[in-house]
Amino acid sequence: MRLPVATLSILSLLTLGPTASRGADAPPLSSETRKTIKTMKETWEKQVKQLTSQIKDQPDRVGFYSRRADALFYLGRFDAAVTDYEKMVELDKKLDAPHWRRGIAWFYAGTFKKAAHQFEIYNSFDDVDRENGIWRFFSQARAYGLARARQGLLKYKKDDREPFPSVYRLFAGKTTPEKILASITSAKIDKTEREKRLFYAQLYIGLDHAIHDRDQKALAHLREAVANTWGPRSGFGPHYMWQVGRLHYELLAAKAKKKAEKPKPGKSS
Repeated sequence: MRLPVATLSILSLLTLGPTASRGADAPPLSSETRKTIKTMKETWEKQVKQLTSQIKDQPDRVGFYSRRADALFYLGRFDAAVTDYEKMVELDKKLDAPHWRRGIAWFYAGTFKKAAHQFEIYNSFDDVDRENGIWRFFSQARAYGLARARQGLLKYKKDDREPFPSVYRLFAGKTTPEKILASITSAKIDKTEREKRLFYAQLYIGLDHAIHDRDQKALAHLREAVANTWGPRSGFGPHYMWQVGRLHYELLAAKAKKKAEKPKPGKSS
């Protein structure tokens, strides 16, 4: 069953009780992490208002739409984020093929065929990045089914950074989550690199479980991705993919809470 991501309002983790906000065995996020997320959301709300005012004064500034789209996406307003990402391409046609953020926003807005197309054209821009192939797989799985998505996995001839080659083999049915995580744990790499690889592994293992509708397992792995120390402090915004993990975690947690609150058959509501 597809998540109703186009219409589901993102709830703050602070409103999700400990039972709803965990996987089968995962503890809830720490109070510090939940406080950080709450502060982030307040900041993004302010950014949206500020950027909306700036766009009225300078409607052709691509950067304003880019920043507002990110803030809208982080707030779970996926349709609005798509609109701003598309406006960026309208203003600068060169952004069309490499605009992977638009592809991810389309995915969470439930426009899976457009998302799949975005990751297809991105491959013409960068034919090494398996992370793009991962998102094409997810998008095709939702649009056309898992069998077609697995059959249509993009082919990569050049090496990419770990753990993406290993995760890609997971989608092809050639490895398991346990083997991926064990390999990262035993690898001779420094602490920062290990935490980075664990973040991506937990994120994409969790999303793979979600694609297969194994929500409890997905929650457990996504919780680990959100709790990871590398993701929030890396990249921009903080790291975009950390936000993806956080959003998907919240969506599944809200879904689990709603299911838990639903009256059982034979009982009065």
